[in-house]
Amino acid sequence: MTLLWRADRTEPAPARPGRRPGLTVDEIVDAAIALADTGGMAALSMNAVGERLGRTGMALYTYVPGKAELVDLMYDRVLAEVPTDPPASDDWRATLTTWSESLWEFYLRHPWMLQISHARAVLGPNEYTMLETVVRILSGSNLPAPVLMRVVNSLLHFVRGVARTIAETRQAPGVTGVSDDQWWYARSALLDEVTPDFAERFPTISRLAEERAFEMADESVPYLEQEARETFHIGLSVFLDGIEARIRRTPAGPGPAGPEAGR
Repeated sequence: MTLLWRADRTEPAPARPGRRPGLTVDEIVDAAIALADTGGMAALSMNAVGERLGRTGMALYTYVPGKAELVDLMYDRVLAEVPTDPPASDDWRATLTTWSESLWEFYLRHPWMLQISHARAVLGPNEYTMLETVVRILSGSNLPAPVLMRVVNSLLHFVRGVARTIAETRQAPGVTGVSDDQWWYARSALLDEVTPDFAERFPTISRLAEERAFEMADESVPYLEQEARETFHIGLSVFLDGIEARIRRTPAGPGPAGPEAGR
């Protein structure tokens, strides 16, 4: 926590002749982020970060207690890319749509973020800034504070979940050695063989197929990625419809106020 919220970002004192200059925590975090962006969390180790900086892994422990703390620092540092200054507007829906799309694109730039557990929050400054931003967008909705916070959490889970699907889809060919098209053609053929009575067993799904529910608007993109993209845009629209419906049912009154509102 001290490193996450540190105010002292002074550079190390110049090294004496014959000694290497010291590192900064920021340099270590930047190197770790670059590794994760390239090779995912599997590529991240104290030794790998040290090697990138021309040091040993052990040398990094002078600045960061361990890998777990380094991951927390990486996580919070990179969240600074998420927009925090949406334009002032009475149209919360348009603003929230733009912000959600930016968050989705952010996750796709840094897919390793999707590999970090959310079981326990990092509680860093940029994490709070992101939360402050999305709560501020909805602050004029007049939703009661407990409802607003659950809406925000649902939105964050939705965006993260769809982004994870795309990230995993992009990784699958490299991990399995099989392209999406190869996988689908092989599985579809097997499904036809093992379930010749598919339409009778699953009539509702079969009706959806007849109504072209599984056809994608852009077939130049791998199927699962395009399906996730369309799920994101349609799902977000429906999600926002739900917020609007809830706002209409909410009696006029004070909205969320103060730091206790979300507890």
